[in-house]
Amino acid sequence: MASSNSPVIQWLVDTRHLWPQAAKTKDLEQAAPRALALLTPEERAGVLKYFFVRDAKMSLASHLLKHYVLARTLGIPWSATKLTRDANKKPIYVGADGRQPCQFNVSHQAGLVALVATSSKGAKAVEDAADVGVDVVCVSERRDRDQRMVRDEGWDYFVDMHSDVFGRGETAYLKSREFSAEASASVSASGSGPTTSEKVADAKLRRFYALWCLREAYVKMTGEALLAPWLGDLNFVKVRAPEPVTAEGGAFQQGADGTGEVITAHEVTFEGDKADNANICLRSLGPDYMLGTAVRTPKDKEVGLGWHLGAFEVIDIETIVQFVEADGGA
Repeated sequence: MASSNSPVIQWLVDTRHLWPQAAKTKDLEQAAPRALALLTPEERAGVLKYFFVRDAKMSLASHLLKHYVLARTLGIPWSATKLTRDANKKPIYVGADGRQPCQFNVSHQAGLVALVATSSKGAKAVEDAADVGVDVVCVSERRDRDQRMVRDEGWDYFVDMHSDVFGRGETAYLKSREFSAEASASVSASGSGPTTSEKVADAKLRRFYALWCLREAYVKMTGEALLAPWLGDLNFVKVRAPEPVTAEGGAFQQGADGTGEVITAHEVTFEGDKADNANICLRSLGPDYMLGTAVRTPKDKEVGLGWHLGAFEVIDIETIVQFVEADGGA
């Protein structure tokens, strides 16, 4: 679940090819009855309300991962993994003693569902020690729309469309000549043939989504949302996107996440001062995905900074179902 020197759990579920017989959301009731049966009535109803089956499958996997990490790490029955929400509407688990012995965060996009968690059954609850955040992005999911907007309206217009979720320094950098030059240089260095405006736009978009992924993971780690009032004061400096993995080398198989390049050195500032209290990791997954993880230990930052954020463990839904059924059901 976690590396030998780290209590951080990182799990990944790929829902893209799950339950192929489910052409519509309602079909999941016949295609995935055992998985749906593990959810509460409210969770099950929420899953089945999604219009697109791809979104319903990610929601189902997200619910299962949250209950699974509680049951596995805390050693409690599946029926005891009741979730509630904090003041920011973030899903949490509160034990009988009023503490949160397992901190977790989930993200999903384009079929992938990622969970990052830390947990402890000891007297010192993890809520006193660690915060976690995770985000997954897919650079190709909206590529046609993004390329069209960049081509028709210009790169600066595209950046301005999203400026409310970026730091002021980040927005300026994304629109700078330096950023454009770096994107062009990366295309030239790739050996993919002539440098075209479309290739440069792809390079810019990959960096754009890398920054988005890092910010989302960091902000989720703090427990707040992307509309937090201090967002403009938080800046990741000169973000570089990890190189993609070829399709052959980027398969998501049981126990292996297809990780490509991993970037762990990030310069972050808040209100102009260096912010170095978070352990932040950005990795490429396959040719199109990136995963960002952010972890901090507020009482002693060096503890969290020393944790190794390794590869994600790919979890199969059937593994979760069998785990619950072997323990006597939900």
